Amino acid sequence: MKDLDFITRIIEERSARILEANDRIWEYAELAFHEHRSAKLLCDMLKEEGFAVETGLAGIPTCFSGSFSYGTGKPVVGILGEFDALAILSQEAACPVKKERIPGAPGHGCGHSALGTGALAAAVAVKEYLKEFKKDGTVIYFGCPAEEGAGSKQFMARAGLFDEVDFVYTWHPASFNSVDNSHNNAIMGANFHFQGLTAHAGSSPYLGRSALDAVELMSVGCNYLREHVIPEARIHYAYIDAGGTAPNVVQDHATVRYEVRAPYVSQLKELFGRVVDVAGGAAMMTGTKMTYELAMAFTEYMPNKALAAVGDECLKEVGAPQWTQEDYQLAKQFLESYNEQTKGMIRTQIADLYGEERVEEILARPLDSEIHPFDPDRIVQVAGSTDVGDVAYAVPTLNLRVATCCVGNVGHTWQMTAQTCSPIAHKGLLTAAKVIALASVRTMDRPEVVEAAKAEVKKRNGGHYTCPLPDSVKPPLDTY
Repeated sequence: MKDLDFITRIIEERSARILEANDRIWEYAELAFHEHRSAKLLCDMLKEEGFAVETGLAGIPTCFSGSFSYGTGKPVVGILGEFDALAILSQEAACPVKKERIPGAPGHGCGHSALGTGALAAAVAVKEYLKEFKKDGTVIYFGCPAEEGAGSKQFMARAGLFDEVDFVYTWHPASFNSVDNSHNNAIMGANFHFQGLTAHAGSSPYLGRSALDAVELMSVGCNYLREHVIPEARIHYAYIDAGGTAPNVVQDHATVRYEVRAPYVSQLKELFGRVVDVAGGAAMMTGTKMTYELAMAFTEYMPNKALAAVGDECLKEVGAPQWTQEDYQLAKQFLESYNEQTKGMIRTQIADLYGEERVEEILARPLDSEIHPFDPDRIVQVAGSTDVGDVAYAVPTLNLRVATCCVGNVGHTWQMTAQTCSPIAHKGLLTAAKVIALASVRTMDRPEVVEAAKAEVKKRNGGHYTCPLPDSVKPPLDTY
């Protein structure tokens, strides 16, 4: 317990500053690639703690790192932090009734303000541990913007930022406490541009070539395609430019964004190629021209089982956040704010996780106060995607989940925004910091674990990282 006692003391000594940083970044609520104030705050904190800070990494102004080395500087642990918000999810802090703080503004509906500050607290604790116990090693905090947009970690991995890192830990705000056992889908996204000819829609429509028609036919084609893809695949779209607002003018331009998902990059590329073929067919049918620009792609995430054993051990040792009666009452109010359909789904989730006989008990006190063990034989395929997958494809990586919201909470909602700036998230992010710091120093002391973790990665990537995006695709700072 010597290492945990020390880490706990370091984090608790800085807890007020860490929680203030969470709340400040929560207030900034900056969107992907535009997290300038959030990034500066985190960089300033790293500098105050004696980290060497580098900014503007991988061609992204808000991407940065803070590193600290002691002795030989080996081994090297990376800790990932995120800090971007989501559109239209502004909400008053800790308020269980929908009430926008700033109407129409972004909000931290995925908890990334807590993710970034909790991860930074862990990096500081590892730094202090290396100094106090005169341990060789390096800790690097990676500031990773735009996870909710086109991502940054694939660009960071492509730029070689993880090449000298031995292993990586990160975490994500959640409604329960466990090592993440998810196999997240790979994803690829592009903007499809159609170019046609304007004409008077009433007197001479035959002279026009409608780009909007092409976009709509592409949607029809993709909808038929859905029947003929694997069940785990997903096809999403959004109209970026409908070509104007005048019905009596044939639209000569239109843009639609498509994102496709599949369990593995190899499946993803095949599916994306079929979507491109559909777009080409839509252009042919309408006499328009089609171009597309690939803008984002993430490799699938899978937990590193060697690191997972350490992470599971450390989660159990640190334990779940210590909730108060007030925390339970607030969580119950958030749970009650959902509609009946969602609450029915939450009941099912509780039964699956805790057992049918405990449903009413958990509903009465809906905050996870347990650690759910990691089972290496039970990796669960999920539909979502994360750019953490690209880090995990380049270097041994593990994601942990720590409760910062009520049991059954739905992400990307105003409820999540409100809870991320509440005592519930405060306790959760400090707990996550302790677990990550403890797992980092334990792994640094276990070279056999690092070697086993690296062997897992080599088996997946064949010995080197291959980015799913070609070098010609740059971070879409203002276009995604």
